Amino acid sequence: MPRNVDPITREGASERIAFLRGELARHEHLYYVEDAPEVPDDAYDALMRELAEIEKRFPELRTPDSPTMRVGGDVRAEFKRVVHAVPMQSLDNVVDLAGVEAFLTRLNTFASSPQAVVCEPKIDGLAINLTYEDGRFVQGSTRGDGSVGEDVTENLRTLSSIPLLLNAPFPSGRLEVRGEVCIAREDFARLNEQREKNGEPFFANPRNAAAGSLRQLDPAITASRPLRAYLYHIVNALSHGIARQTELLDRLALWGFPTQKREEACASFAQVSDYIERWSAERFHYHIGTDGVVVKLDDLKLREELGSTLKAPRWAVAFKFPPEEKRTRVLGIEITVGRTGVLTPTATLEPVELSGTTVRRAVLHNQAEIDRKDVRVGDFVWVRKAGEIIPEIVRVDVEARTADLPHYHMPEDCPVCGSRVPRIEGEAMLRCINSSCPAVIKEGLFYFASRVGMDISGLGRRTVDALVDAGRVHDFADLYTLTVDELAGFDRMGDKSAHNLVAAIDASRARPLEALLVAIGIRMVGKSVARALAGHFGSIEKIRSASEEELALVPGIGQVVAASVRAYFDDPHNMQLLNRLAAQGIRMDSPDVFISGASLPWVDKKIVFTGELERMSRADAQELARALGAQTPDAVSAKTTWLVAGDGAGSKLEKARRLGVQILDEPAFWELLESAQKGK
Repeated sequence: MPRNVDPITREGASERIAFLRGELARHEHLYYVEDAPEVPDDAYDALMRELAEIEKRFPELRTPDSPTMRVGGDVRAEFKRVVHAVPMQSLDNVVDLAGVEAFLTRLNTFASSPQAVVCEPKIDGLAINLTYEDGRFVQGSTRGDGSVGEDVTENLRTLSSIPLLLNAPFPSGRLEVRGEVCIAREDFARLNEQREKNGEPFFANPRNAAAGSLRQLDPAITASRPLRAYLYHIVNALSHGIARQTELLDRLALWGFPTQKREEACASFAQVSDYIERWSAERFHYHIGTDGVVVKLDDLKLREELGSTLKAPRWAVAFKFPPEEKRTRVLGIEITVGRTGVLTPTATLEPVELSGTTVRRAVLHNQAEIDRKDVRVGDFVWVRKAGEIIPEIVRVDVEARTADLPHYHMPEDCPVCGSRVPRIEGEAMLRCINSSCPAVIKEGLFYFASRVGMDISGLGRRTVDALVDAGRVHDFADLYTLTVDELAGFDRMGDKSAHNLVAAIDASRARPLEALLVAIGIRMVGKSVARALAGHFGSIEKIRSASEEELALVPGIGQVVAASVRAYFDDPHNMQLLNRLAAQGIRMDSPDVFISGASLPWVDKKIVFTGELERMSRADAQELARALGAQTPDAVSAKTTWLVAGDGAGSKLEKARRLGVQILDEPAFWELLESAQKGK
């Protein structure tokens, strides 16, 4: 539990910070590396909150390797180029055991003796390079073209599986390690479920999701995605006294890096073949996606002698698994209606075992996808799991079509409320636009009450169905008029459950603005976008008053999302609903503004930072400014109060001069800040 930090001194703060960072690092290692957590999530969160509170009170004690830095730093205008001193090459692929045997033969011929190799599952992710100086993480980059990658340091800091400070004894000076960033199967499934609830398109597979998440310009978006890393290579390992791949993996684990722990040393082709055979089945039950097996020479000195071609090392090869496909039959096509009104067709299938699970359904997405694959009820089809996770129909076995099966056409009416479902211009899907559609209301209420929204525990699907079917609840605001007595009268509710539900509904009134923005179901507004809007504008009223152009200037928003947000607030029905929610006491401001209001000295300030600051990072300086009520947008405009210009200030400084915005150097900013803090 967090301690009471009110009477803490600077010396005491320093000691407590050191303890908390050590405990958090230990728990992160146990969770992400050892897969053996000691404490529940809420206990870990309590430690993190305490550390953040102390660092907020003593910002000079916050360092780049603090666990609190994982939440995301500055939004990057663009990625810097990183030249790899040792190129990050790809691997040559083989598709059968004969190719593996030929590779081993070449190794043994070159060495004039049988050579041991190490086999590891090939992670289907995005390759990364991490650089440490005296044990501290200083830079992270993508593979890029192999010679030049992108600097994604701040994004990689948000991954709890990547140590910011290595375990001793770590090597002094520079250390470069390489590995892969990926998303686990279960995390990927939950991520797509959340995107569906947000009205956002699915990620096609875990690799695309991982790559897109790591290359976000806003580290806060990366921090919101369930990324994890696994390391498997040390650049110039011989210079660190490491002679073999098996020893290299042990050393990585000793320093605190996550490794797969599924490697196996093999002394013969028979052992390699056996490993590949086992993993061709085990991969379907593995927690991360793997599309093959990497076979590497164990002897690192011999690797140097073998060298590389222009594209790939001669000492390793990747055996690629063929995708598993099974034949089954389409029994029917069902239509579901989501909270945004989208009609989604799903094929019901004769059950088939695929990639370790029984598959009975496959989403067909929309009419265009059905037409492209020409899927008809009664067809025999080949199915597989996209990214080894999501069932999909690959193709129809047209030759097995024994009758003149009719083409399938999406319904013209909503299957739930009977309303017409026009095709929206520019969209591939059909959408029920009846805001009173029971399916839309039910899905919307369930999402409103979810943990990412208003977090109303006890309001499950069965309760939502009962409330809507009884005509008691028609929208979000109706929830706040429910009483214990009437809830207790519903089937399977009872007095205790009714009391708990009313208490949870009442508690949700204090949820932060970003939670409300997620809960009300604005299309394409998920947690990260909601956080950006709440942080930039501070209240529902200011968001409602913002133009589409102003919305688009918010970091992480963009024109498409801005148009969606503007469309939501332009709808009179939505505004009536928000007014009713406000009347029920729902928080309509961000936490700082709601609690302190105009008492914050900088509540009317818009402060933009540019360049590098000497005293602390820009992210920390922004946090201090926001604590005084200021907004810290990324872009300079005529409404900017001050531009704080550090070393290397560029285009923002020139724009501020053109607009006549007051420009502060770093000492002037600290002087104003300290004055405001004293008068706060």
